[in-house]
Amino acid sequence: MKIKQYIPAFDWLNNYKKEWLSGDLSAGLTVGVMLIPQGMAYAMLAGLEPIHGLYAVTVPLVLYAIFGTSRQLAVGPVAMVALLTASGIGALQPATPEAYLLLALTLAFMVGVVQFLMGVFRLGFLVNFLSHPVISGFTSAAAIIIGLSQLKHLLGIKIPNSEHAHEIVIAAAEQIGETNLLALGIGIAAIFIIKLSKKIHKALPGALVAVVLGILAVTLFGLEAQGIKIVGKVPSGLPGLSMPSFDMGAWQSLLSAALTISLVGFMESFAVAKAIQSKHKDYQVDANQELIGLGLANFGAAFFQGMPVTGGFSRTAVNDQAGAKTGLASIISAVLIVLTLLFLTPLFHNLPNAVLAAVILVAVAGLIDVKEAKHLWHNDRSDFWMLAATFLITLSLGIETGIGAGVVLSLGMVIYRSTRPHVAVLGRVQGSNFYRNIQRFENLEQRPDVLVVRFDGPLYFSNISYFKEKMGELVSRKGKALRLVVLNADSISHLDSSAIHALSEWVDELRKMEVKVHFTSVIGPVRDTLNRWGLTEAIGKDCFFMSNQQAIDAFDGKAVGNGQARSFEEYVLQAN
Repeated sequence: MKIKQYIPAFDWLNNYKKEWLSGDLSAGLTVGVMLIPQGMAYAMLAGLEPIHGLYAVTVPLVLYAIFGTSRQLAVGPVAMVALLTASGIGALQPATPEAYLLLALTLAFMVGVVQFLMGVFRLGFLVNFLSHPVISGFTSAAAIIIGLSQLKHLLGIKIPNSEHAHEIVIAAAEQIGETNLLALGIGIAAIFIIKLSKKIHKALPGALVAVVLGILAVTLFGLEAQGIKIVGKVPSGLPGLSMPSFDMGAWQSLLSAALTISLVGFMESFAVAKAIQSKHKDYQVDANQELIGLGLANFGAAFFQGMPVTGGFSRTAVNDQAGAKTGLASIISAVLIVLTLLFLTPLFHNLPNAVLAAVILVAVAGLIDVKEAKHLWHNDRSDFWMLAATFLITLSLGIETGIGAGVVLSLGMVIYRSTRPHVAVLGRVQGSNFYRNIQRFENLEQRPDVLVVRFDGPLYFSNISYFKEKMGELVSRKGKALRLVVLNADSISHLDSSAIHALSEWVDELRKMEVKVHFTSVIGPVRDTLNRWGLTEAIGKDCFFMSNQQAIDAFDGKAVGNGQARSFEEYVLQAN
């Protein structure tokens, strides 16, 4: 087995081109500059000291660059994962900052274990159980909660930590009279600077500009004395080794948060990785290797005083636009953060919390997806209501409850739709042997004594009742004139034992009514199942045909000519 399958970095290292270096260097420096304020802001959102956000973009970045398959994905703290971290740990109410940090490290380690094992056992497909409407509803609600959680820094007031939107709004409304207008002004100015920089150029580090101006304002005008909350002392130096807790009680308490972060973080990361990879045809993104890469990145965060990490939308987009060609760009970003930790952390002492709040608010504003809700309202009401339900549950009951409800809704919709597949009554196109859905085409020929039906889905225990109910309804509509039912099976991909028994009973019931049943276009795996259970013999080999018209011609006593199959054996031979 090739080593680059397990260490994808060898793929781009062995084929590295000299002309790629300028793009990697430019992108690495640009994203590194972005990571400084974002890392600090997201650590604060997670309830940690800002320095741990910088620690989370050192070793984890390098580990992902080595073991991840995306060459542009920028890994680090993101708003969604930071909020999930805060909500998961906050519920345990740790007594000291040290206890809180230990739980954060433990959570990062647990996320790493879950993602790594999912990758090793090739379980990347599990994220498909969360549908796009559910993710959109959950993300939009979480973005609002994140935004509301920053009101205490933006307004300069005390609001208790909560993941329930209504509790934050009520607390803010009660203290609105105590708003620090100076803090509010700094926050609004920072938002304006960040937004304006994006309009000037997407790669311009607006967040860093806002950070620098905020530090200068506090330093020059002594704003701390006027009630402006600042970051304070930021430790310098590289992160030391850390150990997560292996207390089973803590693991049990954090398990729900770890699973949620593992799935949501991977989905966010994989979605942006695939979107960027579509622009680059020189590599492929592998879901299972991505899980391994992200899992190892979270191990790095756990053992080097970081916090849970994943791939970020905005940083990855900037990384790609700035010219990143390989994972070397992420390694360069990590080196820049290391230099910052070694020499520049004292400069962040006077950084206003309101500026970090502005960084978070701008980042999460883009996660509120109103367009998707409007699109679903006009095109798919069932998906719209699923989005709306997830949104409201997340907003009112909390992050973990919301994602749990989203999973249940997604699975529920899958089950519901699988139990009620599409059923089409077919009619003959005039002057031909083609049959089409009578609901979609006009002027189709239908005989009073023949019913042609296509069942669009596998036939198994959960939809057997619906199949018999629907067929009974269609047979009843035809009335006493009905003499032949043709079941077009080209869309039936699977039969289980329940379906075999139900089909046998259904055929017997129709025969007691003196109605024949013919099967057409039965695919190979379904024929194998019919043969194993002896149903082919029981129904009769002369009841299986290649086409709807052949089935009807045989019923009419007409010869099936033109070199087409006349018997079941010939039918099977041709079908294979």
